[in-house]
Amino acid sequence: MGNEYQPDLITLVDEDNVEHNFEILDTIENEKGVFYALYPIFDNAQESVEDSGEYYIMEVIEENGEEQLAEVEDEALLDELSAVFEKHFEEMFDSVDEEE
Repeated sequence: MGNEYQPDLITLVDEDNVEHNFEILDTIENEKGVFYALYPIFDNAQESVEDSGEYYIMEVIEENGEEQLAEVEDEALLDELSAVFEKHFEEMFDSVDEEE
């Protein structure tokens, strides 16, 4: 039995030119834009265990003809997106539980 799951991975570079790896957990595309739920990937297993389990919501923006990701600044939009992502996550986990 093979493992068919292949995570969507992305590498972001911060303002200090440090690379950070993330898994794209989910995507929302609506009239307000395109948004990703990103979960950090750690090189060190201990860091993964100690992580709080939080994910990040980033917005896809176009700058100089290139797509980039930016933090969502609008708190109301962030709350709205969080609720949608959380609902998606619950549905995903419920379907996995039903399969087992």
